[in-house]
Amino acid sequence: MTSERVADVGPPGRVRTTSEQVAVTPTRRRACRHTVLALAVLVAAVCLAVRHWPVLETGALRLAVADQGWLLVGATAAGLTWPCAALAQQGAVTSRLPPGRLVATQFAASAAGHVLPAGLGAGAVNLRFLMRCGMPAGRSATAVAVKAAAGGIARGALIAVFAAACPGVLRIPSGWGGWAALVGAALGGTVLLGVRRWPRCRRALGVVLADIRAVHARPRRAAALWGGSLAFALLHALVLIAVTRAVGLPLAPALVALLYLAASCAAALLPTPGGLGSLDAALGLALAAAGAPPAAAASAVLGYRLLTMWLPLVPGLLVLGILIRRKAL
Repeated sequence: MTSERVADVGPPGRVRTTSEQVAVTPTRRRACRHTVLALAVLVAAVCLAVRHWPVLETGALRLAVADQGWLLVGATAAGLTWPCAALAQQGAVTSRLPPGRLVATQFAASAAGHVLPAGLGAGAVNLRFLMRCGMPAGRSATAVAVKAAAGGIARGALIAVFAAACPGVLRIPSGWGGWAALVGAALGGTVLLGVRRWPRCRRALGVVLADIRAVHARPRRAAALWGGSLAFALLHALVLIAVTRAVGLPLAPALVALLYLAASCAAALLPTPGGLGSLDAALGLALAAAGAPPAAAASAVLGYRLLTMWLPLVPGLLVLGILIRRKAL
């Protein structure tokens, strides 16, 4: 009696064994979960659109007659975000990564990030790519974390620069002192919890710090990490600036960049797939608070989303499928 018994028959001339059938089952389950999650995202988007349909309809009509030249500028800036993301990821590791596959992975990761919340999809794609390039799992996770941390620090630095250029824009409204105190208490509790668990985190933190020192010991890698992170955030802000110009919003570019950076950081507090709903609401409220009419603000948000999310979504998922089929992920 053989150790493997035949489960079913596949293509002509080939039988599928039980072990192969077991290997296929998890893949089918993952595909079903991804499909259900994607459908849930689409349903949420449809519900939001139906709820705010009058404003969205007016904004869409205004976007349809927008300046095509500025929309082309925004599309170009959106396309350049993926090479910048690849540059930042290359800067987070000491070994050289294949540049073509690296850029394709960032394009696929952006699509995956629109399906899973809080950047989990993009992080998982980058993690798999680094492991396929021969990096250990721990080092790969550290590289992804270093890139994410550099992106957050870069956004914070840009907010400080643009806030200095636009004084008085970012201020805590009156009556929000209690909320600020609550946030401060939560941060303090997080710090205390981290201190209590410090012995457990020391070894992992030591590995992360060692990798960070290794990266910054190479000036070209450090320049790639920080330059790519800054350029990525600035290009996203440029997309929104171009769209506001296209729909005729008379807002200063520095102000629009500051509003985008602040809104994207605020949306990160409510992790949704691709920031769907949270980033849209934050951007709309920020533009409206800056004096934009509701229809014009809706047009700007729709245009930004169209260039950075909806148009690249299907091609990005196709590239993701190709990379998985070729075992690049």
